[in-house]
Amino acid sequence: MRIPVSHGHLEANLREAESEEIRGAAVICHPHPLHGGTMHTKAVFRTAQALSEAGFHALRFNFRGVGTSTGSFGEGIDEMEDARAALDWLEERFPDAPLLLGGFSFGSRVALRTGVEDPRVRAMFGLGLAVSLFDYDFLDGVDRPVLIVQGENDEFGSGARVAAALEELEGPITLERIAGSGHFFHDHFEELQDVLREYFTSGPGAEPFDPG
Repeated sequence: MRIPVSHGHLEANLREAESEEIRGAAVICHPHPLHGGTMHTKAVFRTAQALSEAGFHALRFNFRGVGTSTGSFGEGIDEMEDARAALDWLEERFPDAPLLLGGFSFGSRVALRTGVEDPRVRAMFGLGLAVSLFDYDFLDGVDRPVLIVQGENDEFGSGARVAAALEELEGPITLERIAGSGHFFHDHFEELQDVLREYFTSGPGAEPFDPG
């Protein structure tokens, strides 16, 4: 499927909610386009699966220049336009569904920066924050729930390093550290999925999406 955007279109995949109770609709952003990141990256696919099981319509898409998406790499700035276009598409298709936005690695920074600026987004999540490459100071003072999931042995930011960075920030930010996991969550996908499902169904991120 295709999502319209100013430079043409974005290649995308929608996984509709598997739960009887629809909690909302989620956009999931993929890792770095210049290092093989796509919407088919395993952590992105597994995230969509978990959110669908938790009652969210889950939309994955390829950033500009990836797969059959038009355009070219935009240094993480232009990709924010792509994320907004995905939110626009979800809002039009599911007008009553609260919006959730998140991503993995490079995609986490794009998603979180976009979400902070977009009042439509009820909550956010970031997986595998590459704090050795990017700063996340823009989260300081965030007023909506944010879930961060970090592998304890992440090559681009250990659990301890991310914890230290987040301690400096004000706002409802929850950090979950997965023991033994590296950046890509290989061999730890089920733990990642458990964290996502719990946070958005019974944890701090559930309230903005309470179907009751």
